[in-house]
Amino acid sequence: MRDKRRLGSSSLEIVPLIFGGNVFGWTLDQQASFGILDAFKDLGFNAIDTANNYSHWVPGNKGGESETIIGNWLQDRGGRSDIVLMTKVGGRFGYDSKPNVRGTYIKEEVENSLRRLRTDYIDLYQTHYDDEAIPVEETLRAYDDLIQEGKVRFIGASNISPERLVESLDTSEEKGIASYVSLQPEYNLYDRSKFENLYEKISFEKQIGVIPYYSLASGFLTGKYIAEADFGQSARGADIQKKYWNDRGRRIVTALKEVADSYSVSASAVALAWLLAQRAVTAPIASATKNQHMDAFVEAVSLRLDAASLAKLELASS
Repeated sequence: MRDKRRLGSSSLEIVPLIFGGNVFGWTLDQQASFGILDAFKDLGFNAIDTANNYSHWVPGNKGGESETIIGNWLQDRGGRSDIVLMTKVGGRFGYDSKPNVRGTYIKEEVENSLRRLRTDYIDLYQTHYDDEAIPVEETLRAYDDLIQEGKVRFIGASNISPERLVESLDTSEEKGIASYVSLQPEYNLYDRSKFENLYEKISFEKQIGVIPYYSLASGFLTGKYIAEADFGQSARGADIQKKYWNDRGRRIVTALKEVADSYSVSASAVALAWLLAQRAVTAPIASATKNQHMDAFVEAVSLRLDAASLAKLELASS
């Protein structure tokens, strides 16, 4: 397994693959979630990412279900200090609500997250969605207070414009207050342009870690979809087909299969290994609903793609 990498210049160290907790309370109930989390930890991984509003989109849910399941697992299994626990604040709790990163709101919501997660601290607390009507200093000072109180170790940002990200980082430096150590962008072998054109340079210049979400493009890069008929076998197939099944998408899955076959690993492992080969990336976020899905996680962190394989993937996804 790869050595641990740091998030930017902070001392927050993680095994370089993060479990995405949006499946808890959605496609996995509590019992199944416990089994997946046990298996993930047993494989040597230690980082879990969730959000305070997961999984509000499921009928009957109100948000907070994912944090509750993770908290119950931590309470039942113990070993909190062995886990890098990441959650987010500011996202919507319904389609009629809007992002909120007011200082007072952040301080209220951290208490709810700590209660649900059954812990007294969060390793990485992240701005899920930004609200540009709120001054960045207000948001950052709230985070700074939480760090001073010991409730949060580090902070990061996810869905934020490059301009607001730079403003936030500059404000932190100027005011001597808490600073984002990580960025969680959408980034994968298909969705490349936004991160590479708008954020990659910032991540290098400001020395912040990058932990991409949708690392497998909602499952499109898992090798499950290689022909038109495959999309009818999945509940989400129609949406995935609409977004990804075009000439470029077909080139990418063909190249993934060729590279995967050459290494005798899964397409998922290659897609994740490609992300890990990107200089800016600290660790990708990926989910699983079955234990065998995590075989790809193990393959990915030990797979070093050679120059020819990387070139093939670069060309297909260009």
